[in-house]
Amino acid sequence: MARGLSTYAYFWRISSRAPRPLTVEEMLRDTHELGGEVFQICDYPLIETFDAARLADIRATAEDLGITLELGTRGITEDHLDRYLRLADALGTTLVRSMLHTADHRPGTDEATALLRRAVPRYAERGVTLGLETYEQVATDDLLTVVRAVDDPHLGVVLDPGNCVARLERPRDVVEATAPYVVNIHVKDFAFTRRDGWVGFTYAGAPLGEGLLDYAHLVATVRPDERNLNQIVEHWLPWQDGGFETTARTEDQWTRHCITTLQRSK
Repeated sequence: MARGLSTYAYFWRISSRAPRPLTVEEMLRDTHELGGEVFQICDYPLIETFDAARLADIRATAEDLGITLELGTRGITEDHLDRYLRLADALGTTLVRSMLHTADHRPGTDEATALLRRAVPRYAERGVTLGLETYEQVATDDLLTVVRAVDDPHLGVVLDPGNCVARLERPRDVVEATAPYVVNIHVKDFAFTRRDGWVGFTYAGAPLGEGLLDYAHLVATVRPDERNLNQIVEHWLPWQDGGFETTARTEDQWTRHCITTLQRSK
């Protein structure tokens, strides 16, 4: 089991607000310097534009640094999943994270099951596991209905309990329901803070251990070490008042804190 980072740990530093967004290779080197063993290129559409030579360079950089690569996308149409299977082949990746819904395709459980029954065997043939993330747009019960219906060890759940709060699902319940099917974990702490004037709340990220994520319960329930499940650091860091430099510095501080905390949990 490896601990590492996602592109979401560099959310602002690869965004359009960055004077010069970090490249994949720079994120890989930073992950290595921080002691990360795995890097998930997640919701990073640029990866679809890279030619074979660039993909080979990224794979070689990861291998030289001793970092395992994972991929992340959204959507389960056959063409899209086949595209990411080809990317997985090129990058030497054995896990692809996806989500059932996109902006223009929101399949119900029956359609999702049918699509995945066609796609997952192709992933299995290449030794690639597809993980569907828990999040607020799809009830956890519905997500599990699809996973159970497909019934293939190469289809599972990417557990991110913080995402489900917006659906009024308790993170602890999500952890316990999905535990047998988890193939990958997004480690992201979260908290509520009062808005100005005490009118409502803001729900956003927090450094690991300082928010509401019961990480000890997650580990005890899912048993990532025993099951060889990778744990991937992500953030929900709001834009900071000091602008990009302040936001980037805070993002780096959160990342260092989170990966250090994970490493100490070994």
